[in-house]
Amino acid sequence: MVALNKIKAKKEVDFLCTECGNTTPKWVGKCPFCGAWNTLKEHAVEPAIEGPRASRGLGGPIHQVVTLKDVATEDTRRLSTANTEFDRVLGGGLAPGSLVLIGGDPGIGKSTLVLTTLATMTAAGVKCLYVSGEESACQVKLRSERLDVSGSDMLLLCETSLEKIVQQAQEIKPQVLVIDSIQTVYKADLSGTPGSATQLRECALDLMVFAKNTGCITILIGHVTKDGQIAGPRILEHMVDTVVYFEGDRNHQYRLLRTIKNRFGATDEIGVFEMTSHGLMPVENPSKVFLQENTPPTPGSVVCCALEGSRAMLFETQALVNQTGFAVPQRVAAGIDPKRLTIILALLEKFGGVSIGASDVFASIAGGIKVSDASSDLALALAIASNHLGIPLSRQTIAVGELGLSGEVRSVSLLDQRLKEARRLGMVEAIVPASGRLPEVLDGMKVVRVHNLSEVIAWLMDKK
Repeated sequence: MVALNKIKAKKEVDFLCTECGNTTPKWVGKCPFCGAWNTLKEHAVEPAIEGPRASRGLGGPIHQVVTLKDVATEDTRRLSTANTEFDRVLGGGLAPGSLVLIGGDPGIGKSTLVLTTLATMTAAGVKCLYVSGEESACQVKLRSERLDVSGSDMLLLCETSLEKIVQQAQEIKPQVLVIDSIQTVYKADLSGTPGSATQLRECALDLMVFAKNTGCITILIGHVTKDGQIAGPRILEHMVDTVVYFEGDRNHQYRLLRTIKNRFGATDEIGVFEMTSHGLMPVENPSKVFLQENTPPTPGSVVCCALEGSRAMLFETQALVNQTGFAVPQRVAAGIDPKRLTIILALLEKFGGVSIGASDVFASIAGGIKVSDASSDLALALAIASNHLGIPLSRQTIAVGELGLSGEVRSVSLLDQRLKEARRLGMVEAIVPASGRLPEVLDGMKVVRVHNLSEVIAWLMDKK
């Protein structure tokens, strides 16, 4: 009898992949479904439940097969958050029935942004419900006083039981529902602690069904792991309509909100915010924020322009080259892909005639932002060569271009849009690929076209 009980206990344990959400009866190092390594975690198998849970699904006006042209779209008008940067990241506002997931490091401003946004929307006549699973009503009230929104008529509920949250939401019928955070919510009919893979998956699914069936805009705030990913199974990000991440150092005043996934708009859009005593305030002109003004030119600093979604944004690329004191020179990159830095150093040695193999090289993007746009290659190469040769460049000079492995300067997308933004901010000289398309009118900006890296270094030597 004891042996039978042990066998039964073994059958009630499964292994869940935190990446794809599939389960296996035994642990293996590599998930047989998605191929990810070391992602299988032990969890209890839930018994089959009859009733509402077994029959849950999306409702709405369509219950049968229809032609695409007959589907009505009158209810897809977006709801503005009254925050220009937040609206930009969401693709123009909040879409009815959408499920939005906001992630970021602790203390970076997730709850602050949501609380001030709901207070502003409530003042505009939008019914909003803020569900706090981590803080008491008194704590939320104290934070609202610091943000000067304590007089808001926003509805507040401090609860972690999903059944009670959904019941209250069905009675109140809010237009916007916020869950802060999804890792604290649990279902009573499931075993496991709040935040476990099973609880996260089932709670997110129920909230998705609620949002789609009622048209209520639902925003989930999610914790992140030590490597910056949303805690829980990756299927959580697949369920939601929009995934946005906070970037930046919480010890600095500026924050970036980046769209990773958006079913209602473009991805890779960013919003720039400044942390103030009154919360996160939108930055209307982020290019001026990341450019140092009224300072003399110094070797190793070059301005570049990258496209973040539909926005052209100027930033400053900095480099420091110094004689190494170690057997192996250091290569340190902040805000830049370290592998990309290694490639550019090899190109400078091979095609630019800049010998820096025995020197330490440090490269960074000023302002603490991360740039993955390949159009910053030319600016980074110029910054390294400028610091190594001791030749300063004017702060009104911009460099835009991608470097190929044969030393050629390749064209970049939307070069005319980048140069127009640079000219608007006072740039007077631009180093661009020879094959790029230029705007018809640049209002006096001098454009230098280059074919390869050797021409770039020759142009830099002429500045000496």
